[in-house]
Amino acid sequence: MMTLPIFRSAVLTAILLAGGPGLFAAGQSPFFAMDTALRDGQARSATEQAALLKELGYDGLGTSGQPAEEFLIAFEQAGLKVFNTYLTLTFDSAKPGWDSKLKEFVPRLKGHGTALWVAINGVTKDGVKLKPSAPEGDAVVLPALRELAELAGASGVKLALYPHTGFWIERVADADRVAKQVNRPNVGTTFNLCHWLKVEGDRDPRPVLKEVLPRLFFVSVNGADCGDTKTLDWNQLIQPLDTGSYDVAGFLKSLRALGYTGPIGFQGYGIKGDSRDILRRTMDSWRRIDVP
Repeated sequence: MMTLPIFRSAVLTAILLAGGPGLFAAGQSPFFAMDTALRDGQARSATEQAALLKELGYDGLGTSGQPAEEFLIAFEQAGLKVFNTYLTLTFDSAKPGWDSKLKEFVPRLKGHGTALWVAINGVTKDGVKLKPSAPEGDAVVLPALRELAELAGASGVKLALYPHTGFWIERVADADRVAKQVNRPNVGTTFNLCHWLKVEGDRDPRPVLKEVLPRLFFVSVNGADCGDTKTLDWNQLIQPLDTGSYDVAGFLKSLRALGYTGPIGFQGYGIKGDSRDILRRTMDSWRRIDVP
């Protein structure tokens, strides 16, 4: 079990339901919604998504794929920002080089402040697909990532590695190992709470957060249950911020104490229900979390 010397679920509930915004509402860490929280079956244009998030008080969106410039501009016209775009990549030593569409896309992000949020799913070396976290993949991945980092850096674009359960980059430590070896100032990592709980279990994340802090570009959070989290289903590990027994307020307090003030995203993957309601409840909870 996690051993943070702070509140558990009963106290967390009291914090979330108490009146008055906490310091996170003051804007030290921008709070954005990942587009996974907008997948309730209702079609929304970029303008409509931006209007909804602005109305609810979010600072912007984390999107996916290769968004058109018009998509990014729609958010900017609403006074919001598309913080990043999620890409799932694979690498094969027999197929070096980048897809031409990606090479053309990256320079189009110039001036928008949108980072590449890169999850590396599979790595194949000499015809063998490597297991998650296998360091033998570094030799395949590093040259390609350095090339992508140079391309992105020329346009002022950051690249944040995204640890994902079951992927080659599965752990925060994997992402940090790779980022350090790429050794470019525009390359960093991400801490995803739901994937941490699934892969690492409900243990104190502070030592890892402290280690990766110099390269920590993004954090994602959501409500979750605590306990033997490695065995829990995703509907227990990804919830609106106002539900679940995991001490998200305590996690955020530790994150702030370490000095992190970067963007934090709400992970809404697979949460059933109306997106407006889920996002509203999450924002209400975010505003009530008091983190000094």
